[in-house]
Amino acid sequence: MHISGLVAGRRRTRAVAIATAVACSMALAWPNLAAAGGPTPAEPAPELGWKPCVQGSPFDCATAKVPLDHLHPGGRTVDLAVVKRKATDPGRRIGTLFFNPGGPGGPGTVQMPQAYEKFPREVRERFDIVSWDPRGVGSSTAVNCFGSAEEAADWAVGKPAGVPVGEKEQKAWTAAYQDLGRRCERRDPELLRHVSTADTAYDLEHLRRAVGDPQLTYLGVSYGSILGATYANLFPGKVRAMVLDSNWDPRAWTNQGSDDPRSAAFLRLGSDRGAAAVLDKFLALCGAATTDRCAFSAGGADATRKKFDTLMRRLQERPVGPWTYGLTVSDVVNGLYLVQPGWTDLAGRLQALWQGLQPQPTPLPPPPPVPNPNPYLGDEQAGAVFCADSPNPRDLGAYRALEKTAADRAGDLGRHWAWAGAACAGWPAVAANRYRGPWDKATANPVLVVGTTDDPSTPYAASQAMAGQLADARLLTNKGYGHTALYNPSTCVRTHESRYLVDGALPPPGTTCEQDTPPFSTSKPQGGVATGGGGTAGAP
Repeated sequence: MHISGLVAGRRRTRAVAIATAVACSMALAWPNLAAAGGPTPAEPAPELGWKPCVQGSPFDCATAKVPLDHLHPGGRTVDLAVVKRKATDPGRRIGTLFFNPGGPGGPGTVQMPQAYEKFPREVRERFDIVSWDPRGVGSSTAVNCFGSAEEAADWAVGKPAGVPVGEKEQKAWTAAYQDLGRRCERRDPELLRHVSTADTAYDLEHLRRAVGDPQLTYLGVSYGSILGATYANLFPGKVRAMVLDSNWDPRAWTNQGSDDPRSAAFLRLGSDRGAAAVLDKFLALCGAATTDRCAFSAGGADATRKKFDTLMRRLQERPVGPWTYGLTVSDVVNGLYLVQPGWTDLAGRLQALWQGLQPQPTPLPPPPPVPNPNPYLGDEQAGAVFCADSPNPRDLGAYRALEKTAADRAGDLGRHWAWAGAACAGWPAVAANRYRGPWDKATANPVLVVGTTDDPSTPYAASQAMAGQLADARLLTNKGYGHTALYNPSTCVRTHESRYLVDGALPPPGTTCEQDTPPFSTSKPQGGVATGGGGTAGAP
């Protein structure tokens, strides 16, 4: 989960705009598809005509056609853009590992190639690794509520960047997302009703059948954890191996199955408290480091905390160019996701602002060798998925009260998460199919749940909850910082994941790993890194 623009730090250019992961939903529950192995689609599996993504690329691309409405498969279809990297040791190939990079709304055709080297070596040797742009996203049949790129850009500049501060900005924010909802309703209302996580889980089952694997092998990070849990409970007999990294608490996400929310989704998940706790550690570790390793250091934990608080108050009165208080708050939230190089780069941006200078943009990762390395990823794509699944208050006035609650318990960063679902009040669509539990269907094989102790987005408690709610799961603890163990590497975690994915061997109960590289242990590196939310951390 990486909230920027509408949903989590998924993309792009200037310092991260706030998480406005759109619209809540009075959605209908997915019907009871409870057969032992899950429902078996009546229609044939899609054909995947693999060919090199671009000339000389090690990745192959294909397009899968799947029903828009899996409960009524005879009608309209949607296209799924799919990417594959073949097993590097084909003589020992086991099958296919499906990967979801998070979001919601992360484009797998871009992020899997960018993240490929982060998968354990033996996993790359033994599995074809396949990812896809989920329905509604990127190069698949996408939710796009604008007639042109220029129209989308004009809409984006009409709303505040970052957390909306004060009545004027909050009204502008509200008006912008109400306008977005009206635009989306006019362009393709049918698609908006069919981009839920349950719809995507059904797509994943079609893709499993298309590659010919008898059971699913899967790795999902952040939002990909709730997608994996949904698949595991719709198709419990089809689970061969499933790694869920940086988890969402299913019951909190679905509001215990109720469409009468008293709080915003990310406050129920504890993202505000998680971010505040990790910020405290960021500032303490920065203060203990020299300025060549953490540019924002004031020579001690308390002094660095005071320096940060002073900067935030100063920005409320005197922005530095486009860097307002609200924009900086959201940039800090997203800058905590990646320890290397994200924390060092974040410290550099904070120090620049302290000196009254506009921070320099962080270089973006190189584009992957795929046909569309920079697909349109508008706020409406993430929001359409978000709003199909998780109830949020529909009264815009509620968010001002929630902001105060979150700020009281989580400081500046709480404001970011309080507004993360506010645009839901203006979203026009209700998901036709949504899975809200139960979460304890007995799977054919156990699930491996990985939780990082100091995760600023999906708190460790949410991974504990996921492991407890699934019928058969083992929790692997990653002692460290940042969002996802995949993008904040631990050789120990990779070793256990590899053994599990290859042989089905779970780590012993209570196993704890540590990250390879502590924060601020080296002088400033450079370069953006693609995140598990679908974009780049530290890339304003």
